[in-house]
Amino acid sequence: MIFATLCAGCNQPGTTLCNRCRFSLASASSQVSDIGIMAALPFEGVARQVVHGLKYRNRRQVARSLARLMVRRVRVGKVDVVTWAPTSGARARSRGYDQAELLARAVASELGVPCRRLLYRSHGASQTGHTRAQRLQGPSFRARAGRAQLRVLLIDDVVTTGATLSAARDALLSAGVAAAASQCTVPTP
Repeated sequence: MIFATLCAGCNQPGTTLCNRCRFSLASASSQVSDIGIMAALPFEGVARQVVHGLKYRNRRQVARSLARLMVRRVRVGKVDVVTWAPTSGARARSRGYDQAELLARAVASELGVPCRRLLYRSHGASQTGHTRAQRLQGPSFRARAGRAQLRVLLIDDVVTTGATLSAARDALLSAGVAAAASQCTVPTP
């Protein structure tokens, strides 16, 4: 039996991300939300398919391509360490990985800085399938104590209301980091 690599965007056999889908992602514009969350891509078309491939179809290899795009698209300034907003434990166990962690590790590699787990998600349900009002309550996080001068880049795969990244950023700031910039692959409408 031969296992072919399929494009995470269009499912055509070939590479992890075919030239057509890569070009489509490259031509999309980045966005910054009202609360300062930087997003590399709009959540539509090929970008949506690629992120869903990463999250739901075990297309882990695409994390490196998305990270490269995130680093090129969104200028964050000087960063000492990269971390991520962890998904719920149940989601990570069912998938076998945390997609935000994969992205964070790939972004850190692109930036040439360390990636460290600085956040722990408190028990609670996944945000998937919740209404906007439910999402705004967001999950809660606890953070490892940080050095006062540490500048952290916080990564997540998708932002809908910003509640998850805001809660994660607040936990980091409360733990003593100097600054925490938030970045995601795509914002949902």
